[in-house]
Amino acid sequence: MQHVTLNNGVEMPILGFGVYQIPPEQTEQAVSEALAVGYRLLDTAAAYQNEEAVGRAIRRSGIPRDDLFVTTKLWIQDAPARENTRRACEASLGRLGLEHLDLYLMHQPFGDVYAQWRGMEDLYREGRVRAIGVANFHPDRLVDLIVNNEVTPAVDQIETHPFFQRAADQHIMREYGVQLQSWGGFAEGRNGLFTHPLLSAIGAEHGKSVAQVVLRWLIQRDIVTIPKSVRAERIAANIDVLDFALTDDQMASIAGLDTGTSLFFDHHDPAVVAWLGKRRLDV
Repeated sequence: MQHVTLNNGVEMPILGFGVYQIPPEQTEQAVSEALAVGYRLLDTAAAYQNEEAVGRAIRRSGIPRDDLFVTTKLWIQDAPARENTRRACEASLGRLGLEHLDLYLMHQPFGDVYAQWRGMEDLYREGRVRAIGVANFHPDRLVDLIVNNEVTPAVDQIETHPFFQRAADQHIMREYGVQLQSWGGFAEGRNGLFTHPLLSAIGAEHGKSVAQVVLRWLIQRDIVTIPKSVRAERIAANIDVLDFALTDDQMASIAGLDTGTSLFFDHHDPAVVAWLGKRRLDV
C-alpha cells in the first residue's frame, strides 16, 4: 500500500475504507471484508453511530493494532468545549475498544472551534491520538486555525471528486503542510459519475471501472481517499487500483470536469450552519 507522510512524521495509507452511511448492523461485516482484502486505514465518526461495529471488526480480524490506521471524528461540542472534547474522545475510544487513535478529526468548523482544537492538542500531546486534523474547513478557516494555535492540523478531510476538485484548497494545504483527504470521492454517483462518457472511456483503456479510475485519479493527486461499500466485490475492486496509472493527458481531461461547486452542501451557507449547529449527539 502507498502511504503519505503527515506533517508530524506519521505515515498514513493513501487508500482506506470509510463507513459513512453504513448502518451499524452492516458495518461490522463490511469492515471485516475490507480488512480481509487488505485495507488498513479505517475512517469512522461519532456522528456515524457505528464506531462499536468498527471496533468489533477490528478485534475479529486479529490484525495487530500497529498495522492499522484508525480515524474517528469529534462532533460539535457544547461548553466547556475543551473538557468535553476529552470526554468525547474517550467515549469514541471506548466504543472502538482502542487505547489510542491514529487520527482524530474535528468534524465541522463550528461551535467553539478554538476550545475544541485545544482539547485535541491536549490529547495529541498526551499520546491518546497520534495525529489531529479537521474536516470541512475551507482555506480561510483552516489558515485561521493554524495561525492562532500551536499544532497545525495534519489532515483536512473535505468533499473532493471529479466535479469538485479543490485544486486551490490543495495548494493552500500544501503551503501549510496539511494533507488533503477526500470524502465523497464518487460524488455519491451524482452527475451520472458511474456512467460518465469520459471516465468510462478512460476506464476502458485500462480495463478498469469508472470507480477505479476516480480512485486512481485521487491517488495520483496525492489525495487520501476512503471509498465505502457494503458489497464484497466492490470493496475488493476499490483497493485494486495500484497496478495502473493514468496518463498526463487523462489527468488533464478529468481536470476539465471540475465545476468548482459542491454537490452536497455549502459550509458558508447560513442555513447549513444553523442546521449543523442544532445537531447534538448523545455520545
